Amino acid sequence: MARRIDRLEVSADAIDFAFSTSVLALQAHCVADPEADALETWQATVVAMQLGSALFAVTGSSEGTVECFINGRMRTITAIGSQPYADAGNWLLAFWLAVICREQRRMTDLCEIPMEQLRSPAGEYEEFYYRWVDVQQTYWLRRPGLVDKLTATIEASDPEVARSLPRDLLQGLLYPPIDLFYNFVRKNEAGFGPALAEALNLHKGYWTLTAERAEDIDGAVALGPLAMACLAYDGKLPIDVESPFIPKYLLEHGWLGEFPT
Repeated sequence: MARRIDRLEVSADAIDFAFSTSVLALQAHCVADPEADALETWQATVVAMQLGSALFAVTGSSEGTVECFINGRMRTITAIGSQPYADAGNWLLAFWLAVICREQRRMTDLCEIPMEQLRSPAGEYEEFYYRWVDVQQTYWLRRPGLVDKLTATIEASDPEVARSLPRDLLQGLLYPPIDLFYNFVRKNEAGFGPALAEALNLHKGYWTLTAERAEDIDGAVALGPLAMACLAYDGKLPIDVESPFIPKYLLEHGWLGEFPT
């Protein structure tokens, strides 16, 4: 991983691969360390977060260089302009990782990316993806219209509307973070914990439905529900749920401040 990061200073053309590999590394660490109580797991989480933010920094401009702090030091990386992988799906991952790491500056930088910059060719993503991104940007930047946008996102994520997506993917992985966010912004103290438990049950159900999925490391951590739980935890909502899908020390920011990020 370190060599791949170092090569970004020569060329950022493979930054999408570096980011996806770092997320897999995070998942692998959490398989071996379900509570994330080892420093190495926190390091893997931070590197994934840094690469996710860097991906959008280097693709946000087609000229000059950008300064990105990754894996312990500042890197000067040549901007590469708009790329197809700087899309809504990777934005969600990058933002959730920034939330998990409590990286408010990076959260702001990501939320200031124009929606037009994240749009993929027609048909590649259902509209609710963009609405969901807009909801989180609106919340974090305190823009008006959050309730209406969240309502529209929930409606757009209905299986009868988002018909191009497999129902089990939509209901098992994509919708639960939206529902958790709904409970979070409503400050639903009685409802957030049960909603989180349900989200994690759905996550487990999706990733254990087939033998092939059960062997896929992508399901080790529920990054969307974990990010929403981090928002709720920091907002003092009670979270009476423990699960390896939301590692304890990531949820409770146990390693925060251990080293520069």
